[in-house]
Amino acid sequence: MEDIDKTRLWNDVCESIKLNVSSAIFSTWFSQTHLAALNKLGDRYSADVGCPTLFAKSTLETRYFGLIQNSLNEYLKTHCDLIFSVKQKTASEIKINSETIAPLFEKDKVDHERLNMSISRAKLRPSYTFNNFAVSSSNQMAWAAAEAVSKNPGGAYNPLFIWGGVGIGKTHLMTAIGHSAIEKEAESKVFFCTGEDFTNDIVEGIRNKTTQSFRDKYRKLEILLIDDIQFIAGKDSVQEEFFHTFNALVSSGSQIILTSDQPPSEIQKLEERLRSRFEAGLIVDIAPPDFELRCAIVEIKSKQRGVDLPDNLIHLIAGNIDTPRKIEGLLIRILSEINLKKSVLNESLIENLIGKGDDQINLKIKASPNDIMTAVQKYYSLGKKQLLGESRVKQFAQPRQLLMYLLRTQLSLPYQEVGRLVGGRDHTTVMHAVDKITQMASNNVQIREDIRGIKNVL
Repeated sequence: MEDIDKTRLWNDVCESIKLNVSSAIFSTWFSQTHLAALNKLGDRYSADVGCPTLFAKSTLETRYFGLIQNSLNEYLKTHCDLIFSVKQKTASEIKINSETIAPLFEKDKVDHERLNMSISRAKLRPSYTFNNFAVSSSNQMAWAAAEAVSKNPGGAYNPLFIWGGVGIGKTHLMTAIGHSAIEKEAESKVFFCTGEDFTNDIVEGIRNKTTQSFRDKYRKLEILLIDDIQFIAGKDSVQEEFFHTFNALVSSGSQIILTSDQPPSEIQKLEERLRSRFEAGLIVDIAPPDFELRCAIVEIKSKQRGVDLPDNLIHLIAGNIDTPRKIEGLLIRILSEINLKKSVLNESLIENLIGKGDDQINLKIKASPNDIMTAVQKYYSLGKKQLLGESRVKQFAQPRQLLMYLLRTQLSLPYQEVGRLVGGRDHTTVMHAVDKITQMASNNVQIREDIRGIKNVL
């Protein structure tokens, strides 16, 4: 059999894959893989792709099998069968790989101090880059639009308007465009602010008679990023100033990116001339992330904080926490428990933190206990007596347990209070229900769909 260098072959295959997936997907799923074995069987090959975790193995098998196989077929000039296994790279593979890519880093070395100063001056959050933005069907359109803008600022889509719910990645994606511009040219005139910051700057300019200074600050930019633009709605002088700022930037070929919790057509008290300009560009929405994307987000954000979570804990978090911002908040809580209280990182710790409710991670839904109870009844088409009664039949018991779970995790009510609301049950029954649904959410698709469905009703 001809001698093939597995490491170099896999590097070539990965370079080919990079052209077909986003940098975030490549970083998340492919960067830690390797070719564990390559055997020739007659006129075809058999390749064993080594994956760092069971979760990575499962994702690569189900989502990227064809892409990997096609790339290997192309390089080997014959058909290649694939198997995936959980295997870490050997010391020699790590050494060869580092020798292979080291010259590239030296060749493209960036003045990090200068880059960091530019990022700070632009008010960009350092971690919000394309490299650590996980992509799936729920945000793929928004990601593709943002990447297109980053490659051709002022020409692709102007303005780019990204809208969606709280904490699902709008700001991250918008900021990534600013990072991309600064990485290409450190002196790029990029600036990030919120709608509130923009408003305050105008108010201060009017009060101190420094409106020209304000205009110089905003109208000479190459890329303007404004988060929560809906904040300026209803403020006449602010909208007037933004209208002229918008026109000045677009006419000079500068790029504008805006985010909001609603599309322009639904922002109340937004001037019609601004609405029409927002709608003249590209409007894309970001939907809440699905379970697989949340798993990827947990893995990325935990590694950023130096924590390597096993698959069962990743699934537990992703099954119970529904937005990137909440995931980040929970990870901060986990780290503080480990570092300050010397707690052991295990399922019990995470279940306990999830059970304490969203106030522990700075996000709570706006609903009353009665709202949640009504939503559960409506979703399952149950009467109040059926939901709160004593029957242990699954069609009544499981919705009842899910009701307890939501009252506890979403409203942070004490176990005793949840028990009182749900038919006068004791706190141990509530604790059991919360723990059971928490566990089920990590491995039961239907439960995750039920939780999402009830939240949609709310």
